Amino acid sequence: MKTAIVTGASRGIGAVIAKRLNELNYNLVLNYRSSTKSMEELIKSFTNKKTKNIIVKCNISNYQDAKKLIDEAYKNFGKVDALINNAGITRDNILALMTEEEFDEVIATNLKGTFNCCKHIARPMIKQKHGRVVNISSVVGLAGNPGQVNYSASKAGLIGMTKSMARELGKRNILVNAIAPGFIKTEMTDKIPEDIKKEMLKNIPLERLGDPSDIADCVEFLISDKASYITGQVLSVNGGFYM
Repeated sequence: MKTAIVTGASRGIGAVIAKRLNELNYNLVLNYRSSTKSMEELIKSFTNKKTKNIIVKCNISNYQDAKKLIDEAYKNFGKVDALINNAGITRDNILALMTEEEFDEVIATNLKGTFNCCKHIARPMIKQKHGRVVNISSVVGLAGNPGQVNYSASKAGLIGMTKSMARELGKRNILVNAIAPGFIKTEMTDKIPEDIKKEMLKNIPLERLGDPSDIADCVEFLISDKASYITGQVLSVNGGFYM
């Protein structure tokens, strides 16, 4: 049975990815930062009861906390087949008003947090000569977005990190790819006023928001044997919003 780590798994895209991996018979190490109740409810919702699941509460932007997450995975399962770096936050503001704290917090979680997890899993994955890493970036990491200088920078940084890691780790049979979601139906997009949402949809050729399951589909593919010759790539899932 394979094992996967999912960061930021308590809700949204992360929770849907976790459910999909459960269906695929993965043992799971699920990271979250605040809501233990959400994690417990997520695990209760799993349809496959034959797998083992552990939850690890930690802040991945902290180097030692991220080490704790990876260590717990190897202590419980002996190996990790896939790392899904999904954890991310936003602190939106226009550049002229953005505070240093708003910039630093987003970079710390979205970019440094992913680095921390990748850094700590690199040696054990190299030793086992196998691994799949999927970094969840964003369309704004490719196209930019007003009011999201911090978020766009963090997600663009993930793309550069993905490509560099792929070049370093490929000879060890470790594949590293990124997914760049567009506008996906989550709690975040639910809060967008309807008039603004209608304007957004005008710029999406498919004329709809994506579903978290669309991202889970891509994760499933990238960690499967069907993607065994794909590394260093960015898979855009945005309905044609950015081409």
